[in-house]
Amino acid sequence: MSSTAPANSAAGQPLPGDHEGRLRRALGVPSLVLFGLVYMVPLTVFTTYGIVTVESGGRVPLSYVVTLAAMIFTARSYARMAGAFPVAGSAYTYTQKTFGAPVGFLAGWSLLLDYLFLPMLNYMVIGLYLNAAVPSIPQWLIIVVTIVVVTVLNIIGIVSVARANVLIIAVQAIFIVVFLVMAAAAISGSGTVDVMAPFAGDGTAGGMAPVLAGAAILCLSFLGFDAVSTLSEEAKDAKRDVPKAIMLATVICGVLFIVLSYASQLVFPSNAFTDVDSGSLDVMTAAGGAFLSAFFTAAYVAGATGSALTSQASVARILYAMGRDGVLPRKVFGHVSVKFSTPTWAILVVSVISLLAVVIDLALLASVVSFGALVAFSAVNLTVIKHYFIDAGEKNVLNNLVLPGIGFVLTVWLWTSLSGTALTLGLIWLAVGFLWLLVVTRGFQRPTPVLDMREG
Repeated sequence: MSSTAPANSAAGQPLPGDHEGRLRRALGVPSLVLFGLVYMVPLTVFTTYGIVTVESGGRVPLSYVVTLAAMIFTARSYARMAGAFPVAGSAYTYTQKTFGAPVGFLAGWSLLLDYLFLPMLNYMVIGLYLNAAVPSIPQWLIIVVTIVVVTVLNIIGIVSVARANVLIIAVQAIFIVVFLVMAAAAISGSGTVDVMAPFAGDGTAGGMAPVLAGAAILCLSFLGFDAVSTLSEEAKDAKRDVPKAIMLATVICGVLFIVLSYASQLVFPSNAFTDVDSGSLDVMTAAGGAFLSAFFTAAYVAGATGSALTSQASVARILYAMGRDGVLPRKVFGHVSVKFSTPTWAILVVSVISLLAVVIDLALLASVVSFGALVAFSAVNLTVIKHYFIDAGEKNVLNNLVLPGIGFVLTVWLWTSLSGTALTLGLIWLAVGFLWLLVVTRGFQRPTPVLDMREG
C-alpha cells in the first residue's frame, strides 16, 4: 500500500491525506476476468429471460447477437481508454479527461444510474427466487439479510471478493454444463425440433423493432466489462491487464448468453410463462424437472450474490472517485479505511440505496439500468475518437474513428429502443445531475474539480 497521499485537486482543495488509506494493487488478469464474469453473471441470461422472450417474440438469442455486436465495439473502446487512463472512475474518468470536467461529471452521473441500481436488481432476484423456493421466508427479509452480508464482505476488502468469486463462478460453470446436457437430452427426445425458431421467433412479434427493444434491455447483462475498468487502481499492471480482461470477459459472457438462451428456447418454445419475471423456472422444469429447477435456483442465487458483491464494489469506487475530487462530499465518498483499504462510507451508502429492491418493479428496473449503461457506453466510444484521433493526432482512421464510431451508433440505436418510461426516468436522472453540477460549481462560476490522475 502506497504511503503517499493524492495530490490536490485542480480546484485547490486538499484530497484525503496521510490519515486516509489507499487502494491496494492486488489483482492480475485472472482475477480481473473473474470479476467481470461474476459481475455480469453467466446465468444473468435468465434474469430478464421471460421479459425479453415476450418483448422479442421468442427471439432472445437474436437479441443477444445484436447486443454482443454493439458491446464488442464498446468494450474495445473501454479497453483502449483503460490503457490511456489506468485509474478508478471508468466512463467518468475517460470523459472528464477527454471532454472536460462538466461532461465527465454527467457521464459519471449516468454511470451511477446503472451501477447504483444493478446491486438492487441482484438483491431483487435473490429475494424472488429464494422466496419461490422457500415461501415461508418473506422476500423482503431475504433481501435485507443479503444486503448486510454483501456489505460486510465488501468492507473487509476487494481480495476477499476476488476469493469468493472463484467459488461462485465454479458453481455456475457446473450448472451450465448440467443444464446444457439435460437440455440436449430433452430436445432430442421431444421429436421434431425447429432449430431456427429462436432466431425466427414464435410469430407473436414481427420485424426487427421488438428484437432491438429486447437487445436494449439485455445491455444490463454486459455490465461487467466496464466494471473491470473501475478496478484499475487495484490491478497489478493496469495498462496491460485491464484492457485484456475487458475484452475477454465481454466475449466469453456474450457467447455464453447466446448459447444458453438458444438452448432455453428450444427446450421451452413458448412465452406462456407461469410468471414472466421468473420465466426461467418453466425452462428448467421442462429441461430437467424439479432437480434442475432446484439446482438452478441455488446456482442462480450464488451468481446473483457474486454480482451483488462485485457491483457494489464497483459503484463504491465510482463514488470514491467522484468524492475524491470534490464533486460529491469528500469526507463521505472520498474516504478510504486505513484498516481495510476500502471506501467504507461509499459502500454503506450503496447498501442503503439498495433497500429499494423491496418495492421496485423488475422490468422497469432492468430498463433503467440499461439506460444508464447505454449513455455511458456512447460517451466512451466518443472519447476514443476525441482522445486518439483528434487530441493525440493518431490518424488511424479504422482504429481511432471508424470502429469507435460504429460502437457509438450501435449504442445510441439501442438506447432509443428502450421503453418510453425508461427514457423518461433516465432523462430526469440526467436533469437532476445537471442541477447538482450547477450547485457544485455555483452556476459554473467555479471550476468543476477534476480527478487526480496519479496512480497509487
